[in-house]
Amino acid sequence: MKIMQRVVVFSLSILMLPALVSCGKNEAYFDASGSFEATEVIVSAEAAGRILRFDADEGRQLKAGQTIGAIDDLQLRLKRDLLLTSRETAENRRPDIAVQMAALRQQLATARSEQLRMESLVQENAAVHKQLDDANAQVALLEHQVAALESSLQTSDRSITLELAALDIQIAQIDDQLAKCAIASPIDGTVLLKYAETGELAGIGKALFKVADMQDMRLRAYVTEAQLSTLQLGQKVAVFVDAGSDERRRYDGTLSWISDKSEFTPKTAQTRDERAALVYAVKVAVRNDGYLKIGMYGYLVLSE
Repeated sequence: MKIMQRVVVFSLSILMLPALVSCGKNEAYFDASGSFEATEVIVSAEAAGRILRFDADEGRQLKAGQTIGAIDDLQLRLKRDLLLTSRETAENRRPDIAVQMAALRQQLATARSEQLRMESLVQENAAVHKQLDDANAQVALLEHQVAALESSLQTSDRSITLELAALDIQIAQIDDQLAKCAIASPIDGTVLLKYAETGELAGIGKALFKVADMQDMRLRAYVTEAQLSTLQLGQKVAVFVDAGSDERRRYDGTLSWISDKSEFTPKTAQTRDERAALVYAVKVAVRNDGYLKIGMYGYLVLSE
């Protein structure tokens, strides 16, 4: 009976041995480990005023440029209306050069016709030179008046053009400020944190929410100097994450960044050579299938 018990115990030990060895080999298989990061953006207010609407619920998926809130812009819209009224008034003061010059040009044309008639009469001795001199003087006077009026009207027109340009610049500034009253996401991403609520006062630079690009994640890991010599940007690598007690999920990754400076091994980092005092940080770009989270632990395999 005792012999039978020893045989059973010995048999169970043999069966358990491959599992333990497999686990040990699996751990040693990874070249480095680290945690996942994402591109995070803290969106701040670009205008001052009361927040009228703010729909940045944590976990909400956003598109780049998507408007999710608004800051009170009433005063800006009133100022814009005032500028538009001023512009219309200035435009109405613009002289119609052609119309205002028409009457004087007609007088000049009549005076020139009279001048030509007097020249013919003088040649025929039907008029005296005094009449021709008067006609010449009238033409010269009207020519000076036409030139003076045209110069004055053009100067007035240029002045109004500059005034309109200045008003257009002010209107553009107001339009830019109005656009900044809209709260929008600068990237495609997920809302991680919300720092303000509807009804609160926002100031320029006040943090409103944090959004992160969760589609393209990066595994930040640390490799030894010996491993560094085998790496190059764009290199394809394998990334694994725990998916259960005895399972791991595999992802295809691309080496996107290699630090040019060494640093002391972080306490949370594990490398193949635990005795290495100095390591180099690397980042591996990984496409997220929905399972990866910021801060999740991952394992890096440089070659399979």
